[in-house]
Amino acid sequence: MRAASVSRKTAETDVSVSIGIDGSGEADVRTGVGFLDHMLVLLARHALFDIVVRCEGDLHVDQHHSVEDIGIALGEALRKALGDKKGIARYACVHLPMDETLSRVAVDISGRPFLVFRAQFTSEKIGEFDTELVREWFQAFAMNAGLTLHVETLYGENSHHIAESCFKGLARALRAACALDPREAGRVPSTKGAL
Repeated sequence: MRAASVSRKTAETDVSVSIGIDGSGEADVRTGVGFLDHMLVLLARHALFDIVVRCEGDLHVDQHHSVEDIGIALGEALRKALGDKKGIARYACVHLPMDETLSRVAVDISGRPFLVFRAQFTSEKIGEFDTELVREWFQAFAMNAGLTLHVETLYGENSHHIAESCFKGLARALRAACALDPREAGRVPSTKGAL
């Protein structure tokens, strides 16, 4: 099983995560940030990754440090779990509908981190969660996982649906891009021979 664990401790947060790429979608997530817990549970379920996430953060300040550091740690864990990336599909693109919202997520497990994030939220908060933190999580995750990641909400009105379509789209795109392609026969999917 392609799996990895990462711990990250700073003056602001204490984060530990584990990920199993070839899982069944089981999630055990406790971050202190309820909306992020919800997003990570559905990420695991739709990617069919098994994940465990724990975070003790400076929530008396706000949720920013916890959200960002969880993205960093989970990205690092995914990169480690993928190893040399031999045999993976590498690319995927998904259109994900969530009621009135439609988002497109395209991923290249390239080792060259880059994020394009185009989603406009109709409210500043989803419950107690700042909607600007959605992009912060995607940025931290993409940079540390080594992904070229494009996320765009084509249309939508409800901020919860917009965020959820982005996370579910990422999940489905990662599920496809991390899948082992038997036609690759264990090769790295690049003419360079390395990713």
